[in-house]
Amino acid sequence: MESMLNKLKSTVTKVTADMTSVVMGNPVTREFEVGRHIASGGPGMCWRIYHGTKKSTKQEVAVFVFEKKMADKYQKFDKDLIIDSLKRGVQQLTRLRHPRLLTVQHPLEESRDCLAFCTEPVFASLSNVLGQWDNLPSPVPTDIKEYKLYDVETKYGLLQISEGLSFLHSGVKMVHGNLCPENVILNKSGSWKIMGFDFSISSINPSDNEPKYSSKEWEPNLPPLCLPNPEYLAPEYILSVSCDAASDMYSLGVIMHAVYNEGKPVFQVNKHDIFKSFSRQLDQLSRLSPSMLNKIPEEVREHVKMLLSVTPNVRPDADQMTKIPFFDDVGTVTLAYFDSLIQRDNLQKSQFYKNLPAVLPKLPKRVVVYRILPALTSEFVNPDMVPFVLPNVLLIAEECTKDEYVRLILPDLTPVFKQQEPVQILLIFLQKMDLLLTKTPADDIKNSVLPMVYRALEAPSIQIQELCLNIIPTFANLIEYPSMKNALIPRVKSACLQTSSLAVRVNSLVCLGKILEYLDKWYVIDEILPFLQQIPSREPAVLMGVLGIYKCTFSHKKLGITKEHLASKSLPHLISLSIDNNLNLNQFNSFMAVIKDMLTRMEAEHKTKLEQLHSMQEQQRSMTININQSNQSEDTKPTPSPGNQIDDIFGGSSGSGKENGTPAPAPQLNRMSLTLEEKQRLAKEQEQAAKLRSQPALAPKSIKPATPATQAKDLTSSLMNNMTSLGSLSLTSPPRPGPVQGSTISPYPSTIPMGSMAQVGNGYKPAMGFQAGGMGMGIRPGSSGHYGGMATTTSTPNFGALTQNQGGTNTPDLSALDSLFTSNKPKVSLNQMAPPRPTPGTTPAPWLNQFGSAQPSQTGSMQGTPLSMGGVPSGFGMQANPFFSPQNFSQPTAAPGMNAGGGLKHSTSVNNDLKDLFG
Repeated sequence: MESMLNKLKSTVTKVTADMTSVVMGNPVTREFEVGRHIASGGPGMCWRIYHGTKKSTKQEVAVFVFEKKMADKYQKFDKDLIIDSLKRGVQQLTRLRHPRLLTVQHPLEESRDCLAFCTEPVFASLSNVLGQWDNLPSPVPTDIKEYKLYDVETKYGLLQISEGLSFLHSGVKMVHGNLCPENVILNKSGSWKIMGFDFSISSINPSDNEPKYSSKEWEPNLPPLCLPNPEYLAPEYILSVSCDAASDMYSLGVIMHAVYNEGKPVFQVNKHDIFKSFSRQLDQLSRLSPSMLNKIPEEVREHVKMLLSVTPNVRPDADQMTKIPFFDDVGTVTLAYFDSLIQRDNLQKSQFYKNLPAVLPKLPKRVVVYRILPALTSEFVNPDMVPFVLPNVLLIAEECTKDEYVRLILPDLTPVFKQQEPVQILLIFLQKMDLLLTKTPADDIKNSVLPMVYRALEAPSIQIQELCLNIIPTFANLIEYPSMKNALIPRVKSACLQTSSLAVRVNSLVCLGKILEYLDKWYVIDEILPFLQQIPSREPAVLMGVLGIYKCTFSHKKLGITKEHLASKSLPHLISLSIDNNLNLNQFNSFMAVIKDMLTRMEAEHKTKLEQLHSMQEQQRSMTININQSNQSEDTKPTPSPGNQIDDIFGGSSGSGKENGTPAPAPQLNRMSLTLEEKQRLAKEQEQAAKLRSQPALAPKSIKPATPATQAKDLTSSLMNNMTSLGSLSLTSPPRPGPVQGSTISPYPSTIPMGSMAQVGNGYKPAMGFQAGGMGMGIRPGSSGHYGGMATTTSTPNFGALTQNQGGTNTPDLSALDSLFTSNKPKVSLNQMAPPRPTPGTTPAPWLNQFGSAQPSQTGSMQGTPLSMGGVPSGFGMQANPFFSPQNFSQPTAAPGMNAGGGLKHSTSVNNDLKDLFG
């Protein structure tokens, strides 16, 4: 493989070096870049044909080069004759201008090593195509080696030669004199052009109707390049030294024979004895056998036989040949019409282009691509012709490969994508959108094709909008998601809302419904579904389009609508639309079917959620019951769980707590749906309760009393005089701490401290006590707090230390305090509010004995049931307040320092405390 590449590289390098050395110094190279060697042609195949481009315009050309070293084998005289003959031929070609003659773009230039001139782009000579590969690069180019003439190409090529001869004979009064395959050039588009005017003969009397041509006698001693090709030369040229227009027609007949016989002429001529060969040829032509013409098409066989006649007058002229039925083939006529388009007006062109799609499939692809396509794309500069030309161009594009499309068609289509007038251009492109998106590269789709689609959506023509909306779903899979979301869908929605056409509005909804699958779920929910509620139209078709989008979104596996959106937006909107008066029964049933499906799914999803929550609540309830049973087994008195404490506090009315020490029945769990925050809070409360149960009992701490500032004497002085009887009360050691301004903290050892309940129910920290001010519990006479919950500086009552003082029988006179209370109710004296004295020998309230051996605390008689505010026995008092329900506290062991009877030691420190309190 490497050796082959090296060999190819060396060959290319050698050819390039040879070409550069030959052309270098020729004035042609000043204006033209000379490229690779592509073909050969001219008299004796002496001209090498190179690909070239014009430096200033990058226009493609063909550069013909004759290397003078090819004539080095001849004497100087013969060499000069050859060069002069070649110069004469090129100069004559340069002076002539006709579509059937090779067009010279730069005249002949001579340098020390070569002759060179430039022409229109060339593919090869007819000789190269027929298999004569003299003076071609090695290896022979593949495109020439594999080139096969199609029948339509052959017919039209022969017609073109006939038309060229007609121009020479009738227009210029000239005989070509050397018409042969090497002097027939196929240009890049496949047209056959005549060159090689080295031996042309002009008329002696060009102004006369009967031109006369002088002929030279054949000189066999001259170099071959100074003589015409004898195999294509008419017999009279050699035998009678005469020629006229009929001589060129004989040459045309031989060319026709060669084209259909693989490049072979009618007779092989012995160039060493040419006169004898032509005499023998003349006899054969007089009795031409049919077998010699059997490969020629039958419809032209007789015409060829006439062209090969030995009598010049029998041969048809060029004008007659152009009109024979053989050239009336539809392909030939089509190609001929393209060559004459410049002479046609727009009406004739439009009629021709309308019928062209029926002809194109009958023509070979190479002919269509290289002959017809360039002629069609040249019409794009005429906007009026674009709607007629564009369908044919796109029809050709369907038969091209993607590479051919990008190379030959797309560059000419790109400017047309931007044209908005006439509107038929958009229609044609939209009809062929699948072709454009399939063969156009991605960058060109983004930059050219999709902007054209967006302009079509905004076009004023309703027909264009409808067509655009209908075809968008067919290529939606080829549109990038950002382009669809940011450019396409907003324009579709705008077309739906702004148009006055019902068809456009319905097609917009249908289009949206078909492209939903290319969108993501949340974009549909956030953008598409709210858009449906903005549509003001209530035509049945529009309503069914809205229903279709809802149904597609609801039922699509990738999309779907959340139950929250169903409940809050989708179902209310659909239900309101379903009762529209414009809907018939079937349409109403369609709405109801979708609504029922939505309701069913919403019900199933939400029911599943509630069942899961119910299951979680049942698990929590089981955990709570297990915790309560565990607490009851560990403690003498059952300690309520934090969950039950919360139910005690917030679950019922103020009077539904525990009465007379009897626990209220456990409230039922809340059956309402719990939110995620409520679940988290319950879990935290359970965790905190478990931590509190695992903590050890707190030891009592004494709080050093703060010395209050001395205040001016006021009403409290009189209170001191009237409450001297309280001096009999005493406190046991340790002495009770004095009151602190604000709430006083009094920790008590318990299985569950009061602070823990406060944390569960009200957010207090476990180590804190309760603020007694405003609690409104009943205060016995003789205690250090105010009555009816009015005081804000008092200690929290220690219910564990309450006992009945059997010795206290004096009831103080409280009438002095009557003036402190005002009420709308009938005045009740404080003496009447005092608790009744117990009858000697009776037993105090049983629940007081449960706490008879608690910590040291205040000593005094708790007689009867404590009163609530205003003397009312029940209400917001100590028994009704769940924070102070005696059932919430367990009974600790007796503290040291207590009497055997459960009473507290008498102390006189109460007087000091009262003095501190009242000044």
